[in-house]
Amino acid sequence: MNHDTYDAAYIRKILEDVRTIAIVGASSNEARPSFFVTKYLIDKGYKVFPLNPGMAGREICGRKVYASLSDVPEAIDMVDIFRNSAVAASFVDQALTLQPVPKVIWMQLTVRHDEAAERAEAAGVRVVMNRCPKIEYGKLSGEWGWVGGNSGVISSKKQSLHGSGKMQSLGIVKQ
Repeated sequence: MNHDTYDAAYIRKILEDVRTIAIVGASSNEARPSFFVTKYLIDKGYKVFPLNPGMAGREICGRKVYASLSDVPEAIDMVDIFRNSAVAASFVDQALTLQPVPKVIWMQLTVRHDEAAERAEAAGVRVVMNRCPKIEYGKLSGEWGWVGGNSGVISSKKQSLHGSGKMQSLGIVKQ
């Protein structure tokens, strides 16, 4: 697969299919991108498992922090890697040992490891690199336009509001 560009339908399908997300490199520092991505994905209804060995047992955004992927007590649909490209492969390899294997490996902005992506895809796992699920969700839901961003998606479909805070969403209602 060409990981230089992604079709909007590919990203949308991923964001619709996943329910549980492990955030590798989650931080409790509210100024860190991994913190606000964790919070955003929780607010959108995903079940998020923060991973940070130095914070294991504590909480980030009200969610228990785990030391490793194998410590997460449920099946993980998506592994979101907030670590540098040099170590991304080790987390991909760890994810591929899980049973069941996650549906998606997502590497954050500036994170790319083509060889690890090939191994994941050979195992039937979808891969996204150098992208942020928060940004991609925002583009597809129309939120990106609220701050003047160009989503690259043109639609006459009215966006839906969900939850008690009436947040705009992709129309995905998570339970």
